[in-house]
Amino acid sequence: MTSLFRPVAATAALLGAALLLPVTGMGAESPIILSTQCPPGFELDGDNRCLLRTLYQQYDSPRGAGVGGLKVALPAVRDGFTPQQIDLGRYLFFDPILSADASLSCASCHHPDKGFADGRARSIGVTGEAVGRSAPGLWNVGFMKRLFWDARASSLEEQAEGPLYSPQEMGSTPDGVLRRLTQEGDYPRLFSEAFGGDEGVTLDRLYRALAAFQSSLVSLNSRYDRYAHGYKEALNAREIEGMNVFRSFVARCAECHTPPLFSNQEIAVIGTPEPEGLSFDEGAAVPTGDPSLAGGFKVPSLRNIELTAPYMHSGRFETLFEAAEFYTKGRGHAVPEGRELYLHWHIWEPELSDRELERLVDFMKALTDERFKPDAPDRLPSGLAPVHNKNELALQAGETP
Repeated sequence: MTSLFRPVAATAALLGAALLLPVTGMGAESPIILSTQCPPGFELDGDNRCLLRTLYQQYDSPRGAGVGGLKVALPAVRDGFTPQQIDLGRYLFFDPILSADASLSCASCHHPDKGFADGRARSIGVTGEAVGRSAPGLWNVGFMKRLFWDARASSLEEQAEGPLYSPQEMGSTPDGVLRRLTQEGDYPRLFSEAFGGDEGVTLDRLYRALAAFQSSLVSLNSRYDRYAHGYKEALNAREIEGMNVFRSFVARCAECHTPPLFSNQEIAVIGTPEPEGLSFDEGAAVPTGDPSLAGGFKVPSLRNIELTAPYMHSGRFETLFEAAEFYTKGRGHAVPEGRELYLHWHIWEPELSDRELERLVDFMKALTDERFKPDAPDRLPSGLAPVHNKNELALQAGETP
């Protein structure tokens, strides 16, 4: 059976597992065969399940997994999917068959080369119009218990339904997606191969396959991680200075962007400005029904944050420096006139110098790690051409981000 992966010994030692990197090159005339090997960082067990293996699993966390410090455990991750389910999800992620007009795939707004974001302040949907918020990156999304900027979904399966059926995003319907996957291309065979039985294509299986692929997007091998595991030469003096600012009681970045995930997964009201011309975004107050969360959004992870500009739910800040500088300009300085928000108590005036802000940026860039970035498929079971750069092409054509 043709394998989609090749072993890489250099990284295996760090994560403590036999790691594999994706490669392409299947013959154009041969049928698509789903991989029987786990993605990088995962180990295949006796039940054909891919289980994450990372050095963070060796640590105890007396204050709870994912709470501060260097040598602490990560939160629980979604794993246990089969290699075939993960690989089926990879094909689906890049396939425009999921959108109503076959013009968009999931990767159009979550491009691997842009930290699984898309480089725009607000993504473009099937209508050609910008949607209300920026596309969040997807690295380490398998650790997240709250999804979307407004935290309205609690699982990747639930999250998948949002963009699929949004008229502004992919514009599909459940019946339309099911019909296309069942009647067009080779998906019925691949769904049976990935899930077994004779059910073929179902919506639940579609959502699970997408969840399986996204849960495999693990980034835990940055220079910061090597430093955290005891290799002190991994960070330079500027980055260590930035880490000290990040963890300080003055800046207090780490209290919300908590290592090692660099998110506490909570909702925070910080009062960031909206895009020019747009009304105030009520944020998490809408799905929760809690008015105290007006303008509140999920705290994003900072891993691979260097790759996902522009920043915040609105894409308002072009650079990491601008995003960090926002916090120094005064509590509530960007809140619209006439609005009273329950701003997070950490949002105050740290009065960081430009030097300290620059060191913060240096440190955040040390969180970058794309070693396990998956390859986009060369061809798809639907027979359509992979679409993973529509928003990128729009930017190249000169459209405003």
